[in-house]
Amino acid sequence: MMHGGFSPYFNNTGTWLGLMGPLFNILLVVGVVVLVVWAVKKVGQSNSHQPASGASHPPAGQPLSAREILDIRYARGELGREEYQSIRQDILEEAT
Repeated sequence: MMHGGFSPYFNNTGTWLGLMGPLFNILLVVGVVVLVVWAVKKVGQSNSHQPASGASHPPAGQPLSAREILDIRYARGELGREEYQSIRQDILEEAT
């Protein structure tokens, strides 16, 4: 039962104020979910850039050596074993 007294929640804007609480809660939950998804992706990206062999990447701005490129292509499966060994031997011969 409503009466004519002052109430900040039930006046001409009562419907608007009544929706703000649940809307704020929904936005808060969505914000937390977005933050968690972003954090998980960020952690996943930093872990995926770690070299599998324990070797470190060259500093940013320095190109990879021919041997490093060859090893990466072999690891990806772009080269077969015989082709990898043949190219590796060519690289070693050029270096000497």
